[in-house]
Amino acid sequence: MPRPPRAALAVAALLCCMTACAGSGTAEPSRTAPASPRATAPAAATAAPSATAAPTLPPGPGGAAPVFSHGRRDGGKKVALTFDADMTSDQGPRAARGEHFDNPALIGTLRRLKVPATVFMTGRWAEQYPDQAKSIGTDPLFELANHSYSHHAFSTPCYNLPTVPPGEARVDVERAFTAFRRAGAERIVPYFRFPGGCHNEAVLREIGPAKVTAVQWDVVSGDAFAKQAAPVAAQVISQVKPGSVVVMHCTRSAAPATEEAVRRIVPELRAKGYEFVRVSDLIGAATGR
Repeated sequence: MPRPPRAALAVAALLCCMTACAGSGTAEPSRTAPASPRATAPAAATAAPSATAAPTLPPGPGGAAPVFSHGRRDGGKKVALTFDADMTSDQGPRAARGEHFDNPALIGTLRRLKVPATVFMTGRWAEQYPDQAKSIGTDPLFELANHSYSHHAFSTPCYNLPTVPPGEARVDVERAFTAFRRAGAERIVPYFRFPGGCHNEAVLREIGPAKVTAVQWDVVSGDAFAKQAAPVAAQVISQVKPGSVVVMHCTRSAAPATEEAVRRIVPELRAKGYEFVRVSDLIGAATGR
């Protein structure tokens, strides 16, 4: 039976979104008008919760959220592996039919290899997999960061993703943090990754009151929809520099080769003298905290 139009649009959005995350470390140019001031976040939600008191960068002009793409190049051979746990607000029916947006084997491999990592999670993912969100978010090896609630675009154009309504960017960010807390996560850090990496100055100012540092990347793994692990591993190993932030995914259905790629990447980079750290470690080194 043909897929209903709405479902087809959702699939297309996910494909575009995952391609965006894997295809470029630079956000697609955005021409969104400045966000409307009509919608504001609740007064009680003033900052991202962080049990780990993770370091952040100072705010930009006008209180805009600062942007971090990589750590110090002269701070030793350290690299942060980051994993986007993507799930959009309307993918519940697909999960109910058996599609896996999680990747327990990947998390298990990181634990077995003792690799610290930062997981950028959507609020919808945490609601779908609350036990896993809690497990990741209470493990000292990891830190849990924000990847929006619904994985919608915060600025346009952005790979045909649905967009967050004007003036609601901060609300979306804080809705995701609420989902993490409800799942029982504790090691929540005040970092935010834009879906697709797409952002502009207006939206950075809009999410500034959430007290988050926007985290991009400088190494694209190419794991989105990759069927073979070897090319993913080779791409990461060849691109990593001291202080690099690597973007990967924690979604079995859309990044099935990631766990095997990690098993190849970790020993190779360790043999080259690299130490695996979390994003908070790189930001702390950059800020002297």
